[in-house]
Amino acid sequence: MADFPNLSRRGFLNRSAAVGGLLVVPGLLTACSKTGADSADGEGALDKLRKQGFVRVAYADEAPYGYMEGKQLKGEAPALHREIFKALGVDELRPTLSEWDGLIPGLQAGKYDVVSAGMAITPERCANALFSEPEFISPTALMVKKGNPKKVTDLASAKAAGITVGVMAGAVEGSYAEGAGIAKDKIKSLQKPQDGADAVKGGRVDAFLLTGISLRWLAKTNPETEVTEAFLPELDGVKQYSPGGAVFRKGNEELRDAFNRELKKIVSDKSRYVELLRDYGFGATEIPPATLKTADLCKG
Repeated sequence: MADFPNLSRRGFLNRSAAVGGLLVVPGLLTACSKTGADSADGEGALDKLRKQGFVRVAYADEAPYGYMEGKQLKGEAPALHREIFKALGVDELRPTLSEWDGLIPGLQAGKYDVVSAGMAITPERCANALFSEPEFISPTALMVKKGNPKKVTDLASAKAAGITVGVMAGAVEGSYAEGAGIAKDKIKSLQKPQDGADAVKGGRVDAFLLTGISLRWLAKTNPETEVTEAFLPELDGVKQYSPGGAVFRKGNEELRDAFNRELKKIVSDKSRYVELLRDYGFGATEIPPATLKTADLCKG
């Protein structure tokens, strides 16, 4: 797994659950509630970025969303954000590494201008920062042995086949499997993504359930496996999109809106989106539908 830094259970849980603990440091948030937004917007945040020629972005070193490979910042968010900011007249991304729980507090403190980490859009986070429109959704898929001997395509077919499904311990995929009617004794908990791949290869489970993004990335180092087409699971009849986006300081609405205009051009062009992000495991199934809006996601 050395080629894929921090392909961690924490990283997957933050996204597959589309929720997560935003650790708020009260003193920090109180002291910094006006930092950055007022000073940047004195001349316009985007104008300032254009003049200085770079935008400061934070990443959490979690592949395939945002990570360093050598001295290069790579991943879904940096690739997409680099394209967008170039279109806005800002040619360089200057990265800052942050722990996941420090991303929004650091943004509020003015340590960087944008969070480029594929962060899930949740009401709790919306209360403390501005999110772009969704950059991607995280439909689910199944990792199976090469050739897909059980011929499963989704959770309904997995139930019908009576197979054993592996899920990450504590992750939302367990509830997806149960919600699809798969018996609890057919659902096996695993601790790490690689454990899931190993369980499939060793025959301890017939399929490993996780986001298609994560599984396609994992399959790069597990060629004995393959990944089904991604699908949207449902809980209580509600489709689970698990969308993520870029994050800005409150007060930087003008910058966020300019970003959204360029983002819309990319997500509206399937071939461009896929070409830009395919190396990180993103495909057409990860393109957010036009009807999925951050304003609605922030309401919960």
